[in-house]
Amino acid sequence: MKVDAAIAIIPARFNSTRFPGKPIVIIEGKTLIEHVYRRVEQASLVSRVLVATDDQRIADAVERFGGTAIMTRSDHRSGTDRLAEAAQHLDLDPDSMVVNVQGDEPMIEPADIDRAIVAAVRGDGDIVTLMTRVNPADAADPNRVKVVVDRNGIALYFSRSKIPSEGTCSLHVGLYVYSGGFLKTFTKLERTPLEIAERLEQLRALEHGYHIRVLEVENESWGIDTPADLERFKKMVTETKIRSTPL
Repeated sequence: MKVDAAIAIIPARFNSTRFPGKPIVIIEGKTLIEHVYRRVEQASLVSRVLVATDDQRIADAVERFGGTAIMTRSDHRSGTDRLAEAAQHLDLDPDSMVVNVQGDEPMIEPADIDRAIVAAVRGDGDIVTLMTRVNPADAADPNRVKVVVDRNGIALYFSRSKIPSEGTCSLHVGLYVYSGGFLKTFTKLERTPLEIAERLEQLRALEHGYHIRVLEVENESWGIDTPADLERFKKMVTETKIRSTPL
């Protein structure tokens, strides 16, 4: 299996419940989906980046900045299901590595993507994902998904609630890496009670007995789930731009 064969697919839909139209909002002259796309394409082990969407406005925005979009159905219940439909058009080898980066993760670190791909190639889990320290002020925020792992770094549970109830929480970073073969397997699994209750697709894998390897990273990365998140990200981008401007 070649590590450099990884393909990244970014699922993006227009009608988000909490923030409709967020993939095409403009931040410093770029749409949100372009910010995510540019971060992903910097990963050295990703050979190709695509956006899977159900909305022509997003597809048009992607094509305007030179990216590639694949149209999918509008009835998918999760990003992974949308990604799987897009993957059907690519004739992927079962052993090919597929990277699923959520379309609202503009701070994802390219080096962290590479780490996850390497772990997936090693077979460290059916799925490999990331976690980082959560800001204590965000621990109870249902838009910030938390994760707890066992002593070997295998996920025990993901929740929108604060877990554990005491002590330090870990924030789940919206990225998954798996083989093309597992992606096909995942989409054939029945949706599960915890997946439905938490509105978290990764719980489907756990409830069916599959293992999710969780790598801890130092870099802060959180999704743009609300207009308030967008304003926070805009401020960060502006401040970074000011700091990097020569005097």
